[in-house]
Amino acid sequence: MITLTDIPPDQYIKVGEINTRYWNLGNQGKTIILLHCAGGSVEFWFYNIQVLAQHYRVYAIDMVGSGLSDKPSATYSLSYQAEFIKNFMDTLNIKLATLVGNSMGGAAAIQFSLMFPNKIEKLILIGSFGLGKEINLILRLATLPLALRFFPANREKIDFLLRKEVYNWKLIPQEWKKIRYPIYSLPHREKALLQLLRTHLNLFGVRKAVFSKIVKQLGKITAPTLIIWGKQDPILPVSHAAVAAESLPDNRVHIFDNCGHYPHLEFPDKFNSLVLDFLAK
Repeated sequence: MITLTDIPPDQYIKVGEINTRYWNLGNQGKTIILLHCAGGSVEFWFYNIQVLAQHYRVYAIDMVGSGLSDKPSATYSLSYQAEFIKNFMDTLNIKLATLVGNSMGGAAAIQFSLMFPNKIEKLILIGSFGLGKEINLILRLATLPLALRFFPANREKIDFLLRKEVYNWKLIPQEWKKIRYPIYSLPHREKALLQLLRTHLNLFGVRKAVFSKIVKQLGKITAPTLIIWGKQDPILPVSHAAVAAESLPDNRVHIFDNCGHYPHLEFPDKFNSLVLDFLAK
């Protein structure tokens, strides 16, 4: 049973000019890098990293602009994020890795696979962004001027938003909420998140220039890929899993029923077993 006493120690490294927070557990086997959703942080992998680290060397990153990493003024385009991942790997002398990406982290992992195919071993996409136009209305509204001012960092609003992202709120442990809440009130978090959203979305959905470019190039990715989705994902529809499956040359698909946008958080034991089985083959 994983508890708050199992929180990995925060580590920091300069990735170029970006002071970057990360967790690192495991000292054997191949390398796995965990990439969170837009506005997320390493805490989203709290129930996964310890289990995966029993077999692999695992890194969870606060992506540039998120968590406790630096938040420069930038477009946060997928290419910018992919370059950041590469620079993180180069800084730590990681030659090859499996990327595990949720939502925006999934799209960044896809972009990385296209830009740096020789550095990717396997790919795991969890409710990945970038596979179609459809996306939750709340995120589309957040791109409007001053919209994020209506999402203050108090517990009531945070609870409301998280309830809109998962299928069964009661499955999310109170202990996890305690370690995640402080991230929402970090200085400049909203500004960086707004820059990220406006680069990729507008009021009508994901920008065509963003998702069409990804979908057209999926066939170029030769890395074995595991596509994971929550059947009731309210952020990105499960139909996007089929888009990925139709184009990726070497893929497996697993749909979690009674599950929202975070299968790794909503069903961590089943998720961990699924990932370990995929990585072992």
